[in-house]
Amino acid sequence: MASTMVAIRAAGHPAPAPGRPSAPGPSPAKVQGGDPVLGFLRGQAVANAGAALLLQPFAEGEFGRGAAGPSKAHLAEVNAMLSRMKRLIDESGGRMERSIKAYAERPGRKPIDETLRLKQEGGALISSIEHIRQFYWEIFGQRQTRIAPQLLAADRIALDCYQYVYGGLGRARSIPSPAPLSYMESGTGPATFRRGVTMRKLLSLPNPFPLVKLPYSRLVTPWTLGAIPHEIGHNLQSDLGLWLVVPKLINARLAAAGIPATDRGVWVRWAKETFADLIGVLLIGPAFVESTMDVVGKAADSTGAFNPRGVHPTPFLRVRIGTHMLGKMGFTEEARRIDKVWSRLYPESVGDSIPASFRKNFQRSLPVVVDAIVGTPHSQLGGKTLRQVICFRPQDQQVAIEAATRLAAGRDPGIVPERFLINAARIAFDRGLAPPGLIARHFYDALGRR
Repeated sequence: MASTMVAIRAAGHPAPAPGRPSAPGPSPAKVQGGDPVLGFLRGQAVANAGAALLLQPFAEGEFGRGAAGPSKAHLAEVNAMLSRMKRLIDESGGRMERSIKAYAERPGRKPIDETLRLKQEGGALISSIEHIRQFYWEIFGQRQTRIAPQLLAADRIALDCYQYVYGGLGRARSIPSPAPLSYMESGTGPATFRRGVTMRKLLSLPNPFPLVKLPYSRLVTPWTLGAIPHEIGHNLQSDLGLWLVVPKLINARLAAAGIPATDRGVWVRWAKETFADLIGVLLIGPAFVESTMDVVGKAADSTGAFNPRGVHPTPFLRVRIGTHMLGKMGFTEEARRIDKVWSRLYPESVGDSIPASFRKNFQRSLPVVVDAIVGTPHSQLGGKTLRQVICFRPQDQQVAIEAATRLAAGRDPGIVPERFLINAARIAFDRGLAPPGLIARHFYDALGRR
């Protein structure tokens, strides 16, 4: 089985030589009355080859031809992965046929053992490709259900984030493809699987395009979809080549500022989640921080709990990171208002479990960390800083307020970026401009017409 898994992982990368197509071997009926062992072995070859023939690639239009269906590029990437694995099955089947032929010419223990080993190997490969195909079949299949409009809307917001960021770079870069694809999985929080990252669900093969997982509870409350810019932030950090750069930069900047090593270690663990939070603020402004409050605002002991191995900032401090960024972007009043509300919900005593040194140095460390992430020019950004590439401005908030009024009334929100509709839904919800269900319906109607 170990060798099978090695072969599967190797199949995750393109191979130049096409494989021989699977075909059922000689019928066991041809050896009726002859050697029963030979009949059994040939029967196993037929069974494996027949199962392999059923593993067809996904067809264009199989999951609908509307805008909500997976694109040709998404289908092509998955089919290429399945084809590479299918070649392994074909090769295993060819070796099995040769082993059976060797037994037919000179019966013996060695060809029997080899054939049975190859039968098991082929069966494991078939099971693996079935597992991977099922994973994508379920994701793609959701786009034919009643949640298809919600998934399409999430896709369009994610694409808008990508287009905005890549359009703001200081120099042209190769455009990532395919675009992120959203899917629903309830019972867990939002998450993402980056392009090229190995996934357990894919048996450690590399994921061919970004996947954004959203629980149903978020899809029906679009004012909480700040999760999309956050998850896209992870993908942008990876696609832009900043995945390893940023944590190292944070550590170096904090060291230069005289921050103790233990505190630096916490910030380095938090680096990628902090990057995603800050890029979320840069993409949609106050709505992102308010959406964060929805997520992390739980019972006081949970919100203040410090996890020494956690990769997410302690919730008690996480909102403060967002409001600090808002202040730097010109949203001073909004940052002050959110901080005031957060302090009333969670007084300072809530953070007592956070190490004393870290709390003492937090206000000194925070600007250093934020500047390392958003205020440092990077060659990967064409010599620009992240804040120069992306910045939701106070005038953008005014556009979102006008869009919120239109959205609540069921009118066209106007020519606004898709991501701004998260702000519009948030504003309409917070101000009670329409019942929540109506806001959600108008939100998805507006994005569906794009």
